Amino acid sequence: MTTAIPTTTTFNARVRAAAERNGSLLCVGLDPDLRRFPASLRSRFESDPAGALTAFNQAIIESTSDLVCAYKPNLGFYLAYGLPGLEALLRTCELIPSEIPIILDAKVNDLGHTATAYATGYFEQFNVDAVTFSPYLGADSLAPFLARPGRGVLILCRTSNPSAGDLQDLPVVWGETGAGSLPLYEVMAHKIAAWITQFDAAGAIGAVTGATYPAQMAAIRRILPTAPLLIPGIGEQGGDLAATVRAGMDAEGFGAIVNASRSVTYASSDDDFAAAARSAALALCDEI
Repeated sequence: MTTAIPTTTTFNARVRAAAERNGSLLCVGLDPDLRRFPASLRSRFESDPAGALTAFNQAIIESTSDLVCAYKPNLGFYLAYGLPGLEALLRTCELIPSEIPIILDAKVNDLGHTATAYATGYFEQFNVDAVTFSPYLGADSLAPFLARPGRGVLILCRTSNPSAGDLQDLPVVWGETGAGSLPLYEVMAHKIAAWITQFDAAGAIGAVTGATYPAQMAAIRRILPTAPLLIPGIGEQGGDLAATVRAGMDAEGFGAIVNASRSVTYASSDDDFAAAARSAALALCDEI
């Protein structure tokens, strides 16, 4: 049974509450990869795939739930296993303590009634607190996701992958700031700021900006001084944690949701994987 998301607090307030309670800016990604499971769970998968995927996530959650400000399951890792994967995603969301926000990394977007269907599915069926969002369709596609109080939308702004700059660094003539030409990711940050005002969505709208590009993240933070920033790219992608924390935090020392996935969940592929995940999460919390 899912627990209703409180509608009296914003998504960002819920993340901050979890960060203050656990003394952590760490978000752990829950991305099940059977190839990296211990042998016992790989064997279980043959007869009970949903159960094996859920059991792995449950062990990670139980070993780290006092160390995180959020969890981030990536939809692709569940779709890869078909219906058992989606069942595991649903069960995983139900296992996460209600006081810890869930960010579904779905990079979703579509227009009109289809956007409404996506929002209904993710927010009401899977009961997640926030989704990642591709902004290419503009403001009208964002509206259905903001029609549900207490939920959040984290909009792709400057992603962590090596070829992100192929498009995101393109110069764009942007007269509204008086700066002339700006890189596209900065234009996107200005659009996010405008949408926060347009939809009266302070605390509900944030940005995704990769730890692998801390200078660009700092520029985004200047444009979005109080918005939550989801920051992937720590760990196996090689993001600079110290530069990330300096660039991503808001003026009060919060607002940065620093995600680590493989470096925590696959710290070991043996039966001690949950204990190893806790050790890795503790080390990241201390370093942050």
